[in-house]
Amino acid sequence: MDTIKLAKVLKALSHPKRLELFFKIAEKREADFETGCECECFVTDMINLLKLGAPTISHHIKELENAGLITTERKGKYLSAKVKEETIAEVNKIFIEQLRKT
Repeated sequence: MDTIKLAKVLKALSHPKRLELFFKIAEKREADFETGCECECFVTDMINLLKLGAPTISHHIKELENAGLITTERKGKYLSAKVKEETIAEVNKIFIEQLRKT
């Protein structure tokens, strides 16, 4: 991952509500991992949890997706979101490498 891509990821997470949304999607993944279910989070759940309107949630979802942090999939009339773990692993790797240099 280059610095331009990393900056895009960090910028996407710099908005407080967007960061909260990302964490909620990640929490859903962790809960599903423990139960063995498929790791996905429906956007309608996020509307209720975060007390935000559908257009605002949609905007934040789009920003997270454009940064490569999540993937979305339409399931009938619902939209599900999943954390893109490859991106998180790349960001972690960059931070670890930078910490080792210091």
